[in-house]
Amino acid sequence: MKQVDYIIVGCGLAGISFCEELRAQNKSFVVFDDHSQQSSIVAAGLYNPVILKRFTAVWKAKEQLTLSASFYEHLEKLLGVKLDYKLPVYRRFASIEEQNDWFTASDQPTLAVYLHPKVMSNTNPAIEAPFGFGKVLETGRIDTSTLLQHYKLYLKTNNNYITERFDYAALSIDESHVNYKNINARFVVFAEGFGMVQNPFFNHLPLNVAKGEVLTIKAPELKMEFILKSSIFVVPELDDCYSVGATYNWEDKTHAITSKAKTELIEKLKGLLSCQFEVLNQVAGIRPTVKDRRPLVGKHPKHHNIAILNGLGTRGVMIGPYVAKSLFQHLEYGTALERDIDIKRFHSK
Repeated sequence: MKQVDYIIVGCGLAGISFCEELRAQNKSFVVFDDHSQQSSIVAAGLYNPVILKRFTAVWKAKEQLTLSASFYEHLEKLLGVKLDYKLPVYRRFASIEEQNDWFTASDQPTLAVYLHPKVMSNTNPAIEAPFGFGKVLETGRIDTSTLLQHYKLYLKTNNNYITERFDYAALSIDESHVNYKNINARFVVFAEGFGMVQNPFFNHLPLNVAKGEVLTIKAPELKMEFILKSSIFVVPELDDCYSVGATYNWEDKTHAITSKAKTELIEKLKGLLSCQFEVLNQVAGIRPTVKDRRPLVGKHPKHHNIAILNGLGTRGVMIGPYVAKSLFQHLEYGTALERDIDIKRFHSK
């Protein structure tokens, strides 16, 4: 019988964030992952402290940014790869009214540190932006594809990774520990994304799922050194390539790419760019989101050695390290979770 402190189910952004918290605290663990969930793969990987649709601050933005900056710096050293690309976000204005809304928002104390107070004129002939841009500071992109690939390899090298679908029926629960096949652990943490809908311990929680599709384009004339946000994101990659996305589909629960999403993104791009571009790739994934836009964190109401870390939504690279630390302190030391993320907010309704 193998003895570990934690069993983790899922190895997306949530699972990796919790693994790193365990490693920092010298706790032993094993990860089960069957590659069935792809939300982290299609994630643009953006970290941005401002909700650009409404010009409001992200929940706990300062705390999340501080923690995530050191988190990804550490991962770059651990894995020996480049992950963090610090780039400003340029919010394209569609009207004078949006410019005025920006000025109003930039005067607010919680936003002043993130919003450049002046309108940025468009100097790129390949972009259609007659009303200019608002520049967001302390933003960038995490290369989530490289992170997932290299982190899983790191876990395999250290014998912490098992490529296997987790069998809920094989889990036995005692007061002080759990047993799964030949593994004994103090806790099991489910960080399985959309897979939660099949989880008998947590499928009562209100997880919404939104399929997203993303294109990779090549546009040699674009020469853009910032992240462009309009009705879609255009994110610089390497070698004149850009990620473009993402779509939202609340009905389709498959990982199959669709011509409808491709057409939608191309049409939006044509309204945004005046240069030629070529579509190189298209990917799809299912985002785990929650109706109140807060993660699902906490213990099972009856089994206190079973926990969940899910529902990171579109801001997983920013919020992942923050909620992973919160859950660890909750499980190990009984530290109370903030109500905004605690799954008890749904149990009491």
